[in-house]
Amino acid sequence: MADSASSGAAAAAAAAASNYKKLKEDFVSNLSGGSAEEVFLVTAVAPVAVLAWSVLQRRHSFFRPYSLLAFVVDFFLNAGAILLSITAYADQPLILLGLILALTVSVLGLPRTRPRRVAKKPPKTAASNAAGKTTAKTGAGSGSGSSSSASALPKKAYLTTYRGAMMVITCLAILAVDFRVFPRRFAKVETWGTSLMDMGVGSFVFSGGIVAARPVLKERASRKSPSLTSRLLASLRHSLPLLALGFVRLLSVKGLDYAEHTSEYGVHWNFFFTLGLLPPFVALAQSALQVVPSSAALALLLAGVYQVALETTSLKAFVLTAPRVDLVSKNREGLASFIGYLAIFLAGQDTGMYLLPRAAQPASRSKDSKDSSVVTRLRQTLSANRLPVWAAVWFVLHQLSIRRGPVGLGLTESRRLANLPYVLWVLSFNTLQLTMFYLVDLVVFGGENAAAQEDKPEKDGVDAETAAYNDSTSVVLRAINRNGLPLFLVANLLTGLVNMTVPTLHVSQPVSMAILILYGAVVVTLAVALEVYNVTIRL
Repeated sequence: MADSASSGAAAAAAAAASNYKKLKEDFVSNLSGGSAEEVFLVTAVAPVAVLAWSVLQRRHSFFRPYSLLAFVVDFFLNAGAILLSITAYADQPLILLGLILALTVSVLGLPRTRPRRVAKKPPKTAASNAAGKTTAKTGAGSGSGSSSSASALPKKAYLTTYRGAMMVITCLAILAVDFRVFPRRFAKVETWGTSLMDMGVGSFVFSGGIVAARPVLKERASRKSPSLTSRLLASLRHSLPLLALGFVRLLSVKGLDYAEHTSEYGVHWNFFFTLGLLPPFVALAQSALQVVPSSAALALLLAGVYQVALETTSLKAFVLTAPRVDLVSKNREGLASFIGYLAIFLAGQDTGMYLLPRAAQPASRSKDSKDSSVVTRLRQTLSANRLPVWAAVWFVLHQLSIRRGPVGLGLTESRRLANLPYVLWVLSFNTLQLTMFYLVDLVVFGGENAAAQEDKPEKDGVDAETAAYNDSTSVVLRAINRNGLPLFLVANLLTGLVNMTVPTLHVSQPVSMAILILYGAVVVTLAVALEVYNVTIRL
């Protein structure tokens, strides 16, 4: 009798678990997304929050030295504001933007305070103690001491800020999507349309492409051209850890019976497999650059040929409707979309080719010149105009791809296919975001050449350029940028843990927000701790 009751209870629990899993799968399935304009408005909180942070730092040296209060304000500006924009203020992003701008204006209205004195020994952070240790994952090349100012690939605050903010949005969204407080139009669309999370996947790849330009630039500077075999072998060092993570995720999802959205990538495929396969194909693409003029041209060619194949062959029907009968058909979405992600990565690499090198410095001028600040900033803007120009180019191409009529292709974005309109949307969005972060850095701090023009001597092992970089970058965003991929992995593990222990679909909005804030605090605190102790985890 007791055994019968026990088995009945177990069966009921199993049925309930199965029903809840089905409910969670339905919660993220068959969605149509929202507008691309709304995605831009919601994510605009990131550069606006950085503007508020920058004004606090520039006028009051609020974040130097970096106290507990500074950390809390840093967290709520550069992570909390983003969380609010994708949850509580998702329907009123302009109100949130207005509140942050009002804060910025109020700070500008306060009397300017003198910069606080810094301890003679700089804090043990990546920017000061490890300025000479650069990796392709940090997105900020450097040299220590006086070598930093002479580096052809200097650290750039706006690039670090952009990559850090992109990672914050990504990490917050992968858990927030499991709660009802996260609007369904922000979750990944089923097949056609745009959404916040669709953009997040493409932005992750584009951002990786930017820093992948660093070794190419170093090769060109050394005038050494490795053989294709050498490139492929080197690419395996980056691929194998990511592919291993892909298999770990696959086994975890299947072993724990975790809810999954099959049409996202396929039955076995996941995003780590896409990331892991990019390096060898990018290595192959380097050989094609002997014929094609640039990575951007190669990206357009690749995406264009892929789109033609989708429209003129049975490839589109195969990806969207074919029965899953073998390994290829079971993972058709991941295999097909890889072509689009490769195009995004190559375009990101092309962006890095003109963003990572040192910008041309304005001609020397008299210290008594009253218009020196204006002249400097105008010249810097002219020297960096390739970024806004490319943002405009990608925007126009994206509009041509989606508009109907005699001058448009009349296509629709599809993250599932990673088709041409999706690729162009990702490129347009990210170059525009980069332009916004660049302008904030230029207007508030004077841009990347401001420190070099001061001609200050090295002090405490830190030159003026490195010190200026430290002052003009949020520690939170700098830390997340430094260990972006390991933190993304931690965020995925925490997301799984929360979903296994909390009925995310049934909790109230206040509880949902409390969990998300705690989760964000854990990820950010870990990132800052790694930064303080000068730890870089390479995968």
